Amino acid sequence: MMGAKLSLRGVNVWYGDLHALKGINMGIAANKVTALIGPSGCGKSTLIRSLNRLNDAVEGCKTMGVILLDGGCIRTIDAHLLRKRVGMVFQKPNPFPISIYENVASGPRAHGIRSAAALDEIVERSLRNAYLWDEVKDRLRKNATSLSGGQQQRLCIARALAVGPEVLLMDEPTSALDPKSTAKIEELVACLKSQYTVVIVTHNLQQAARISDYTGFILDGELVEFSKTEQIFNRPTDRRCEDYIAGRFG
Repeated sequence: MMGAKLSLRGVNVWYGDLHALKGINMGIAANKVTALIGPSGCGKSTLIRSLNRLNDAVEGCKTMGVILLDGGCIRTIDAHLLRKRVGMVFQKPNPFPISIYENVASGPRAHGIRSAAALDEIVERSLRNAYLWDEVKDRLRKNATSLSGGQQQRLCIARALAVGPEVLLMDEPTSALDPKSTAKIEELVACLKSQYTVVIVTHNLQQAARISDYTGFILDGELVEFSKTEQIFNRPTDRRCEDYIAGRFG
């Protein structure tokens, strides 16, 4: 794919004897939203976790093939620096049990930023970019666990944005949220792609159709079909993808 931010070439992943991903080839476009869909256990989360080497921490996990970030192999990048460039937001909000401010400031501080003024600016910018600033600006020193579930998830997005990533990975970020909070996250994702490359795993087909530019359908560890979202949802070329979109399985 021309303009690919991430490229996967023959990526295979095993958990022990389980072959979780099988020969994945795809390009993830810069400044676009790419959705990964498919039934539970098909390999979506394994794929997204491969993009910043989170699977490295899983005992017995083996990855083969090549993943490129801006043309450079991610295996040659220090894992700590890679995860700064390729941030992650998980399914369940996981704010640190510290203040809202410190949740956002901790990452930049860990990367060497000490100036209080600089940290203040990063915290405000990140919370604004996560559509959360107006709701929390008067209680930044309150414990983050006091926020609602939807607010906690947006705080986790702000925390990821604070270290200045180029790519934002989102693994089912709205599955635990109510419809109102889900709508806010979807609106946020649509805006984030102007600054970031976004990859989102979702079980919600309507969500994928609403917010993504490209969609990949994964089944039994194989990338069955990958194309522009409009093509996937309206004119899929593989019968398995057509059946999944139509709700005939999964």
